[in-house]
Amino acid sequence: MGSTAFANSLFLPSSSSSSSSINSRPTSNNALALPRILFPNSRSPPICTHLKEKKNSTSFTAYCSLDASAAAAKDPKAEETPIELKYPAYPTVMDINQIREILPHRFPFLLVDRVIEYNPGVSAVAIKNVTINDNFFPGHFPERPIMPGVLMVEAMAQVGGLVMLQPEVGGSRDNFFFAGIDKVRFRKPVIAGDTLVIRMTLVKLQKRFGIAKMEGKAYVGGDVVCEGEFLMAMGSE
Repeated sequence: MGSTAFANSLFLPSSSSSSSSINSRPTSNNALALPRILFPNSRSPPICTHLKEKKNSTSFTAYCSLDASAAAAKDPKAEETPIELKYPAYPTVMDINQIREILPHRFPFLLVDRVIEYNPGVSAVAIKNVTINDNFFPGHFPERPIMPGVLMVEAMAQVGGLVMLQPEVGGSRDNFFFAGIDKVRFRKPVIAGDTLVIRMTLVKLQKRFGIAKMEGKAYVGGDVVCEGEFLMAMGSE
């Protein structure tokens, strides 16, 4: 009975003394009225019987990486392509047999394996596959096989010959000569296993004098390894 009366005295405003124990905070736009409970003979701070109004919260959705992995496993196209299927081969515009019909060079001095682009009377792009079986590697150098720079220049001149020895230009394999080079620079060494990609472009042609000027660049893996200017002569010996 005594405990019940004490509890009622806390929550029921039966007298003026008990009514003073319940106070209300003034309401505002951002908070609700929070009545406080004061315990007699206690030093504890008042206890709020209501919580503040909850603010709006933003929800989000988290996607598990396992779901993406499972989806990739179900889709065979999403699997990684093997490296042997990832890089397509160079196209063939002229194969070695067609090159042999145009150029007079033969083993061991034919340094063009395939033409991959050809613009009649303008330019040609060809490749030279550099292998350890090339006859110059045993002597250049035995301990560090590097393709000689003069042979890179020769390969570029042969690609230029594929442009010049065409009906669009009027050259003939019987009276076509490599006349000179200028501004040749070697940027990086070419070693066994590299694929030398050569572009030769006809810059100027003087049919009256039988002189042609060409610009050439050789690449390995997209990097320039050799470049220069070439003079071709078309005339009698």
